[in-house]
Amino acid sequence: MLLRILIIGVVFALLIGGGLAWMIERPEAAGTPVISTPVKNDRIGGPFQLIDQTGRTVTDEDFRGRYLLIYFGYTYCPDVCPAELQIMSSALDKLGSDAGRIQPLFVTVDPERDTVDVMAQYVSHFNPQLLGLTGTVEQVARMAKEYKVYFAKQEPERGGDKAYTVSHSSLIYLMSPSGRFIDHFSFGTNPDEMASRIKSHL
Repeated sequence: MLLRILIIGVVFALLIGGGLAWMIERPEAAGTPVISTPVKNDRIGGPFQLIDQTGRTVTDEDFRGRYLLIYFGYTYCPDVCPAELQIMSSALDKLGSDAGRIQPLFVTVDPERDTVDVMAQYVSHFNPQLLGLTGTVEQVARMAKEYKVYFAKQEPERGGDKAYTVSHSSLIYLMSPSGRFIDHFSFGTNPDEMASRIKSHL
């Protein structure tokens, strides 16, 4: 499972780093992404409407004027998601006062389990600026599509209906105050490098 997530993260990083992002149409039965028509980096991002961990409805328009640092994952993720959120939090700490210009967002790809209350408890373990966003399955899928994020539920062989995992791409996106894609950080980018690259865009 971890190997699959790492491979997906590396593939997406290479594709985007090469100047193109690739749209995911649908997962195969085994959870492997089907990669289709190439699109330019300026097609990453778009409008969304979700709910934050306080129960407040938020849209992309609420964040205009601030840089966004966005990660898609889920609270039941055993290793990759908490590691990436901790790196993101450390990078923000290293930015000092410049961190105030950035709004970090953690967007769930598992809205069925990641309720408002679950998100509130989870994001409290990371940077205090971090907002956790959830919503309906349709709202989450719509935002994931805008950001070219792959995710697919992996049904368990045992353990009940809620014991599933979610395969997903692992990238952190940096968006401009106008909502334009600026940069991405692939899985395992260290906090110093992330902070330095963010600062170069401010």
